[in-house]
Amino acid sequence: MTLYQLKEQLQQQSTLTFELPDGSLVPNHFHVTEVGKVTKHFIDCGGVIRKEEVVNLQLWEAEDYDHRLHPEKILQILTLSEKAFNLQDHEIEVEYQGTTIQKFGLDLKGNNFLLTQKQTACLAQDACGILEVKEDCAPGSGCC
Repeated sequence: MTLYQLKEQLQQQSTLTFELPDGSLVPNHFHVTEVGKVTKHFIDCGGVIRKEEVVNLQLWEAEDYDHRLHPEKILQILTLSEKAFNLQDHEIEVEYQGTTIQKFGLDLKGNNFLLTQKQTACLAQDACGILEVKEDCAPGSGCC
């Protein structure tokens, strides 16, 4: 989900519910403690210099049950952040405290915002000699 998609969805929501990949819910007394632009400037294993940007939301839960966030409040925070950091329509990345700080993608599942698992990947598979594995390729068939 991108920033603009999130803002559009928040305008349609009356409550906020974040669902973890295992189906459990982030407690409804969470706070959005940070909104930011994260820039990653790196070189991949094939020697290509790359730059990625995401809009980062950090969810935090405390024992503060009296200040539950509503969609319009997060929308205000996002709008302020957009102006302060010149945020573009980048993908949303959500940080949430598990056994360590976990980073998730964001999607929609019914009325819940779904925290999706992120995966690593080799961006220079051709330079590393990694062959593409075809899904319909049986072991030992010689097709992959």
